[in-house]
Amino acid sequence: MAERIVADHRRVLRDHVPLIDLRAPTEFAQGAFPAAVNLPLLTDAERAAVGTRYKACGQQAAIELGHSLVTGATRAARIDAWRAFVAANPSALLYCWRGGLRSQIAQDWLREAGVDVPRIRGGYKALRRVCIGVVDEFSASTRLLVLGGRTGSGKTELLNAFDASIDLERLANHRGSAFGAAFSPQPPPIAFENGLAIAMLRVASSGTVLFEDESRTIGRLALPDALHAALQAAPVAVLDVGRRERAARILRDYVEAPLGNGIAPEQLHARFIAASDRIRRRLGGLRHARVKQSIDAAFASASPDAHLTWIEQLLEWYYDPMYDHQLASKKSRVVVQGEWTVVREYLANAIA
Repeated sequence: MAERIVADHRRVLRDHVPLIDLRAPTEFAQGAFPAAVNLPLLTDAERAAVGTRYKACGQQAAIELGHSLVTGATRAARIDAWRAFVAANPSALLYCWRGGLRSQIAQDWLREAGVDVPRIRGGYKALRRVCIGVVDEFSASTRLLVLGGRTGSGKTELLNAFDASIDLERLANHRGSAFGAAFSPQPPPIAFENGLAIAMLRVASSGTVLFEDESRTIGRLALPDALHAALQAAPVAVLDVGRRERAARILRDYVEAPLGNGIAPEQLHARFIAASDRIRRRLGGLRHARVKQSIDAAFASASPDAHLTWIEQLLEWYYDPMYDHQLASKKSRVVVQGEWTVVREYLANAIA
């Protein structure tokens, strides 16, 4: 039977085709794709041993060592894991680093077990190369629109009301502020860029694509240079929302939601204190001390509304002045500014 090889890399990425990543766990951890699951042909230790043998004795000796390491029950267990994934995801594809020996071996072993699974031409490197090209191409050729507004305005909620949008904070798993870290880790930089490219492929046919106003970095992740430059030149729609309403939204998103999802109050308290410490220099010593006192008092209180005090302090002393300063440099690019219904109507017309 002829080998089945898939070469339409953009379709694979855009359509979220389920992928079996055969690379070793350390390779996978450095960056993969949202639809990929790591079911390696070789463990890290096995891969290291095969690599050492290859350098010392050549390819054939390395192949022989690999087969001796993955045999019997070990081989059967790995094939069973691949088969189970394919049974749950019949359109699954295989890939390794370059689409060569590892994916060919896995394809052969699966075929012997009665399962025919295509592999991706060029493997991970080919898919990654496409992602890099997509980010540059999209950034240069797509009409972008930026949604701005002070912290707590509900920008992300409005952004996600439109299909022709890309939520950078979701991709980065971070809200983009000193208090915005998620309770799960951010993806590796390569995985973030891959996810971004896939999001771009999915909205590529849109006339205009909406992004939230972000800084160069989101948490510890940096936007690709081409996209950042394009966003800095794009028109801006500014959402105006009063401070009390913004504080109430922040209370729901940053306090009530985590507590409702099982985060211990002590853990959340410590996180907020640490975040306030990171911005001490910008706040100044006196205001920093008052914010910390307000955070402590809020967690000692039985009323969730007690958190509104430190939230409004941060908005007044830190977030609002910082955003207003940034917005002043973008005045020439502002195309609309107003409350929720005004901005939503403008966006609906601009993106249609």
